[in-house]
This record gives sequence, C-alpha cells and structure tokens, in this order.
Amino acid sequence: MFLRQRSRQAEYTDAPDLSAEVVASNYRELARVNRVLMFTDPFQRHLVRWLGPERCRELSILDLGAGDGRLGLNLSAWAGRQGWRWTVTNLDMNPLALRLAPRGRSVAGAVQALPFADGSFDVVIALQMTHHLDREETVVAHFREAWRVTRDALYISDVHRNAMTYAMLWVVLKVMRVTPLMSHDGLVSVKRGWRIGEWEALARAAGLDRSRVWLYYGSRIMLQARKGAMRKVE
Repeated sequence: MFLRQRSRQAEYTDAPDLSAEVVASNYRELARVNRVLMFTDPFQRHLVRWLGPERCRELSILDLGAGDGRLGLNLSAWAGRQGWRWTVTNLDMNPLALRLAPRGRSVAGAVQALPFADGSFDVVIALQMTHHLDREETVVAHFREAWRVTRDALYISDVHRNAMTYAMLWVVLKVMRVTPLMSHDGLVSVKRGWRIGEWEALARAAGLDRSRVWLYYGSRIMLQARKGAMRKVE
C-alpha cells in the first residue's frame, strides 16, 4: 500500500556539503512554500487556545531544527501584535542556516543532545523537523530531550504521511513552479512523515505517557504535552 511504510529516502537539502549560497537559496524557496501552507497557523491558533491567552503574554520558546529562524521571527512578530512578548531561541545542526536568522539567539546543536539545562524554556516547539531523523531511537531521544528542557509545554508538528497530503503538496508545488530540488524534497518529506500510532509509540518510549498525538486538518501530525497537566493527573 502506498506510503504504508515510512521512507528513509534522503532529502537533497540535508546534504552536509552544501555551500552557503545554496543553503540560503533553499531557505528562500522553502519560505515561499511555507507561506502558502500557513506554517505558523498551529502555533498561532491551537497553541494559544491550549495554553490560554494569559499564559501566552510572555513566553521563552526553543525552536528545534529552526533553520533560518523564520518561524520564530514570524511568531515573535505576531505575538507582539497581540501585545505579548515571545522570545525565541533557534537551534539547528547547520550553522550556515543559523547565520541566515535575522535576529535572536541561535545555537548550533543536535536535538537528541540539547545543550541546555533542565527546564530552560517555557515552551519547546518543532516544525517539520522530526521527519529528518532516520532512526527511531534518535526520535525517542529528541522527544525526551525536548521534554527535559521545557518547564511547561512541548508542542511538535510534522508531516502526516498519507496519500491526500502527498497529492495536495504535489499540486501546490507544481502550481508554484518551485525548483526540481524543492519539489523532490517536499514530496520526500511526506514519504518520511509519520502516522499517529508511530508517534504514540515513540512518545511512550520517551516517557511521555500522557501526551496527546493528533492530526491538524489531516495534513500535520501533532504531539503536545504539559508538565503541569501531567502533575495534576498524577
């Protein structure tokens, strides 16, 4: 069955030997696609409802796999328009990508071994990063580390692996006339994406027994958990 098994096919933009110019070009193209796909929507809509407006007035946020920091920049600007203050720290393995971040704190590091103390941030987020990890044990370490460094909430979003998402993205990329490289990687990202049962098993392995895994409009898989909520249940 199509997309039944998660692919390990490599994405071109993950190659470690790309030049600074190519990395910058890739992120400019990715920004075009992400704007069309409303990449900030889950964080502006559901995250705020989940945490509550009062809690959202001031947040320190760690963005895992932040790349050029565009997500944090957009979220900080949006929060400012609400009269809130969101301070975002960008973490990524690629220092060339982090150099593109216009402002804010950027740290080079691996998501499975975060260079931060326990409870360093109010919220830890990730957008379309987890599918770049090949091994299940690496994903478990990523979830566990993200949980360790948040003092309140964990909110991770990635691609839902299904035929409808694949077909929708194929059409969007064709209409936008993106580069062949971006078209290839966009479709591969769906093949490398996740199903609910897979993330539930990985979350349990990471010790997140009371986390919630769900679908956002069918095309994104979400993982959310709060430490305060877990304490109340216990």
